[in-house]
This record gives sequence, C-alpha cells and structure tokens, in this order.
Amino acid sequence: MSTPPTTATPTLSGAASPLRRVLAQAGFEVGSLLRNGEQLLVSLVLPAMALVGLNATTSPSLGPGPRIDVATPGVIALCVISAAFTSQAIATGFDRRYAVLRYLGVTPLGRGGLVAAKAVATFVVEAVQIAVIGVLGLLLGWRPQASGIPYAVLFVVAGTWAFVALALLLAGTLRAEAVLAVANLLWVVLLGLGGVIVPRSELPAGLSHLASVLPSAGLADGLRSALQHGQLNLAALGVVLVWGVLATALAARLFRFDD
Repeated sequence: MSTPPTTATPTLSGAASPLRRVLAQAGFEVGSLLRNGEQLLVSLVLPAMALVGLNATTSPSLGPGPRIDVATPGVIALCVISAAFTSQAIATGFDRRYAVLRYLGVTPLGRGGLVAAKAVATFVVEAVQIAVIGVLGLLLGWRPQASGIPYAVLFVVAGTWAFVALALLLAGTLRAEAVLAVANLLWVVLLGLGGVIVPRSELPAGLSHLASVLPSAGLADGLRSALQHGQLNLAALGVVLVWGVLATALAARLFRFDD
C-alpha cells in the first residue's frame, strides 16, 4: 500500500539584513533621482554643457594651464555639489513634507539606515556623473595626473560627506518650498562665485578671500591640485572636513523628520 504524499511545511524567510535594507532603499533613491528630469538636468546635462562651453571659449579666465585641464576638475566638483547637495536637499525636503521620512524612520530600515541609503545613492549617482564628465573631458583633450587620482577620490568622498550633511541640515529645518528655492539659488551662487568653475585665484580679491572658506572652493581647489599637479592640497582638505564636521553636528541636532 502506497503512502500518501507529504506536503512540505512552508518556512518564512528571515528578515532582510541591515545591509540589504540599505541597498534596497539606495536603489530606490537612485531610481528616483535619475527619473527626475529637473535633477537630471542639474546633475548631468548642465555640467556637461559647462565643460564643453569652457573648453570652446576663452572667457572667463581660468588661469594658467590648458583650459580643459583646469575646467574638468571644477566641473567634477560641480557634479558632487549637484548630487550631494542640490538633489539630496530637494528630494529629502519633499520626502519630509509628504511624511515619507517619518514612515521610513519607523520601518526596519530605521533612521540611520535611511541616511546611509541616501549616502550610498549619492555615491552611485556621482560615479555616473564623473564617468560621463571624465570621458567627455578625455575626448576634449584632458590629461589628468594619474598620481593624483587617489587624492581626487579622497576629495570626492570628503566633499560628498560635507555636502550631504549640508543638504540634510537644509532639508530638515526648512519647508520644502523654501528648500527648493534655497538649494537652487545656492547652486547658482556656488557655480559662479564659489570657486568651482572659475578658480578661486581668478576671482576678485574680496570674493577670493570669501571663497577660500567655502566647501565648494575647498573641493574644487583640492581636485585641481590632485588632477592637474598630482598633489594633495591639505589646506583645501581641511576646509572641506571642517564643513563636514560642523554640518553633521548641526544636522544631527536640528533635523526634524516631521514637517
């Protein structure tokens, strides 16, 4: 006599690990950023246009050296600012307005996981930006110093930290509409007067002194020193790190998950 077939008892899979939760949320964040036409314009299209335009013209003055060698590190700095500050501030501000942050904060992802996911997403977007700008720069004749690439990576990481912290500080203290206006305004100001596209040394004396203490100029100066001369600019790194520490401390104290 045959025995009746047995039915396997279904087992419940365990909860996802913290790393998997962070990576899943980071994937969602990247998709949201890349699907947002306005932020894609700011993060990729405008920097690429700026690089082509700077290479094709003789104004504004970028100082000594081939223009493309000076312009490309500045545009890479602009990419970091666009992804880490402008895009993250606006996205986080509206997530906060629509209570997305509050709901995600009480899920297994947690608030720490949410911040980590935003940082991972920013690095992914920056990798795409820098790859596109780097290839475009090489096609236009850019010849970076290979010995300075590790220093450039250091500045990208430090700059991302500082600007993500500033983005969270802005998004966590102002209403979404104000975040949108202020983030875009600061992007324009830093682009023109923050030592990003035009090196700090080429700005008028007063603006040059002001820019010397800004994280935008610290990031751009550090990238130029690394990619043009293969050198580590310790003064510029110090400026970026100080901003990172201050912005992180203020964001941790003042950030509100509820609008």
